[in-house]
Amino acid sequence: MNFAKYALAAALCAASSTAFITPKNARVSRYNAGQQVPSRVMAATLDTPTTEADAGPSVMRPPIDFVWSDVASQLVEKFGYSQAEVDMYDGEVDNNKDNLIKIYKALQMARGFENACNQQYMQGKIRGFMHLDNGQEAIPGLVDYAIKNGDKKYSYYREHTHAIASGVDPGAVMAELFMKETGTCKGAGGSMHIFDKSTYFQGGWALVSEQLPYAAGAAKSILMDRALGISDDESFEKQDVAPPADDDRISIVFVGEGGAQNGRTAELLNSAAKDNLPLLLLVIDNGRAINTYTGDVATNGSVFDQGKHYGVPGLQVDGYDAADVAKGGKAVIDYVRSGKGPAILQVHTYRFNGHSPADPEHERGRKDEKAWARAEQDPIKKFEDKYTANGVFTEDELKEFKKEVLAEVKAAVKFADESDMPPVELAKELEYPDAPDTDYNLKPAPAFADAVNARTISPEQMETVQAHIAGLREKAIAGDISIGDAINLAIHEEMLRDPTTTIHAEDLQAGSSYDIPKLTQQTYGKTRAADEIIDEGHFIGKALGEGMNGYRPIVELMNTNFGIFGMAEISSAGNTYATTGGQFDMPMTIVGAGGTAPNQALGAEHSQPFHAYVMGIPGLKICSAASPDAAYGITKSMIRDNGPCFLFAP
Repeated sequence: MNFAKYALAAALCAASSTAFITPKNARVSRYNAGQQVPSRVMAATLDTPTTEADAGPSVMRPPIDFVWSDVASQLVEKFGYSQAEVDMYDGEVDNNKDNLIKIYKALQMARGFENACNQQYMQGKIRGFMHLDNGQEAIPGLVDYAIKNGDKKYSYYREHTHAIASGVDPGAVMAELFMKETGTCKGAGGSMHIFDKSTYFQGGWALVSEQLPYAAGAAKSILMDRALGISDDESFEKQDVAPPADDDRISIVFVGEGGAQNGRTAELLNSAAKDNLPLLLLVIDNGRAINTYTGDVATNGSVFDQGKHYGVPGLQVDGYDAADVAKGGKAVIDYVRSGKGPAILQVHTYRFNGHSPADPEHERGRKDEKAWARAEQDPIKKFEDKYTANGVFTEDELKEFKKEVLAEVKAAVKFADESDMPPVELAKELEYPDAPDTDYNLKPAPAFADAVNARTISPEQMETVQAHIAGLREKAIAGDISIGDAINLAIHEEMLRDPTTTIHAEDLQAGSSYDIPKLTQQTYGKTRAADEIIDEGHFIGKALGEGMNGYRPIVELMNTNFGIFGMAEISSAGNTYATTGGQFDMPMTIVGAGGTAPNQALGAEHSQPFHAYVMGIPGLKICSAASPDAAYGITKSMIRDNGPCFLFAP
């Protein structure tokens, strides 16, 4: 009996060793990442064992082997570029040595920095979770080449190289990984939470795909800047200065192809298309959802094609050729910059490391794939071979560039190593942005409020809302005002007092269920007062993105228990100020009925005490109101607070 078990185990091991091999003559369909494994070559099972004839040099996820014409044809077909325009993007890289040097240095910085991180992790100087980017250098190469300082950047937990390519100082990034006070977030964020206000690098987010709605909110803030005629001053505070006429800022959000299977992707595409957001979804397609082969858990890996239902074009490029990624990527970025709407860029690549240094990588095919990719799909080696063969660079030139970059990496490690740990008092300082004794009555309104209101609210709209406000005040004096009306009064007064105040809700234009957002869209327009899809996580996430970019979003929940859909976003809102080392306030107010008032019968689901779910979130202030007076005062204070607040109405 034992012999039979061993024989079966041996058979399974033999089958699994060949299950990840694709025959030389297997055809891989271009433009369809979901068909990366040919249909006739499937993983071996006891019913369909592999044979010796199936063996070959290619791994289970073959390369797509794109040449520039494969990218160019997509740009013509899907993005409407002319051949002359496509040739221009080609020439701006291949015929411009300075641009090639820029890209090459970005590749070497990414590889050198991540290698240094791995070394420091093994020495115990970097602790906790860390995720390295080796093999995916074409993405930071593109970012360094085509993304501007003013663009809003949202990444996930594998973001070191994205931050550096965005202009964040390598020493500050390394110091953050070392948990040092000189880090980007004073050591409070760590490897997964790199933030830098001066470059608009806005994360570093740890929960898979949570960054997608945040980036939509950031893109919405760009549109609001233009609509209201305001912009950031040198201190990143809003000022009464319109963005320049040629303002072409975009929001870019990075996500893995495994994470892109999350439902937030569909919500993002819908929102971005509906509002014509200047947003780029950059999908880093390394074929692994953590380490699981993505094809094992996802039917459609062609994320770049998923925008078809929303009118959002997508481009697939080959991360093995960093120069072609830069060319095609910049064309897509320029499409978004031109105001034509959102777009998707999917980079087919391979990750040379495990999910993290602590990862045993037991998933099927992973170790074989990693070894093969390092030998056959190294984008740096491809770049060097390509541009020395055609005479653009000599080997000595490239060696000198690499030496220069590695000296920067070495300096970054030295800076981090010699920096001080943060003081123990920092934890307390980062709990809330506002002091406990803050008097919200004394907080000044923006000086530009009247000017912005005058150019964005018509005389007729102003007359209507002022009459509405007067009516609510009369009710309050008479003692006849409800809690919902008291909150509505507070919201209108604050939206007039501060034009950076926005509001999101379901059924908003109809006043929702309790008239809390009544007349907001009719007064302030769809940009500031947004009707939302029925997913609280999505619009709480958008509010978070607005809050990071100078706005004061209000989120009205038709019922507070619906906030269960937004637990990740509420948690991150609470943590933002601390995680970013105090760089980013989070002036978000969430308000809704809790279903706890006497004689209410909202059912078991709608009557849960949702406050019990969120009470443990650091940085989140929670209040309840038992009277109209309390609801009015608390709502106004919360809207003026620079941290996230949650008001539970009865």
